[in-house]
Amino acid sequence: MTNSTAQKFGYPRTLVAETDQWLVLLRPQQPTFGSLVLVCKDEARAFADLSAAAFADLQVAVAGIERLLSDLVRYEKINYLMLMMVDPDVHFHVIPRYAGERGHDGRSFVDAGWPGQPNLRAHVDLGEAAPALAAEFAARWAA
Repeated sequence: MTNSTAQKFGYPRTLVAETDQWLVLLRPQQPTFGSLVLVCKDEARAFADLSAAAFADLQVAVAGIERLLSDLVRYEKINYLMLMMVDPDVHFHVIPRYAGERGHDGRSFVDAGWPGQPNLRAHVDLGEAAPALAAEFAARWAA
């Protein structure tokens, strides 16, 4: 069973990758191209409550994310935001950061907050295109 945070971000339709302890999901609202949500499978509501296995597996998930986004987005910086103000399960918003814009499938993705804080309110809503982009990312993850 998946947690409510994963479901809110479209699991399983937005699944990019899965490790033993983490789900990597495409964020349907993209403040920058390649924005993801990294959701822990543990039933934990606080970072300190994660299992040792989840902490160890976090490195596997992060290495995969950075490999994927480095090749796909060519980010200059990457932000991992653990906000947990609305969604209670341990998760990170992964926001690749860059100057200028990135384009994909006829859409333009501008990092409206660069070089400061990410602007999560300025985003491209993928809508029904989210599962197709998640599948494209998943194929690149597996390659």
